[in-house]
Amino acid sequence: MTHPASSASSNLQPATAGVGTLTHIREFLAFKIANEEYGVDILRVQEIRSYEKPTTIANAPEHLKGVVNLRGVIVPIIDLRIKLGVSEVQYNHLTVVIVLNIGNRVIGVVVDGVSDVLTLEPSQLRPVPALDSNFDPEHLLAIGSVDERMLILLDIEKFLADTVLGEATVAAH
Repeated sequence: MTHPASSASSNLQPATAGVGTLTHIREFLAFKIANEEYGVDILRVQEIRSYEKPTTIANAPEHLKGVVNLRGVIVPIIDLRIKLGVSEVQYNHLTVVIVLNIGNRVIGVVVDGVSDVLTLEPSQLRPVPALDSNFDPEHLLAIGSVDERMLILLDIEKFLADTVLGEATVAAH
């Protein structure tokens, strides 16, 4: 469900402490990985494509599936499911690649499926709780709450920083 942006944006409550830069209305592309729903800033999304097997790169890490030629641009394809540690990864007709613009790079990320674009107001954003996990809290913007849905909002630039600057650089050359 998409919530239209309120025209009275000056009446919005400030974001909860710890949410940081999310102090204004933003749109997120919602996607699924396993049984969880994630979101990424819609301004980073270039396009959504059906999954097609990329050209593999020798000795690449497991999450770097390979590269594709997208209208003359060589785009590394990263399986977000593997990078997030999802144990069982299956490719089917719902599997898609979200093509993202991160910095001056174009990167494709494989996800289980895309659901919709959500407009979230600061009042719908919650700070990420302290978790005892291997997941770096710096990689999360917030937890988005829309009715009964909860989305894990990724800071995709920080989450893919090591991949973008490391393995993807090798793949792109």
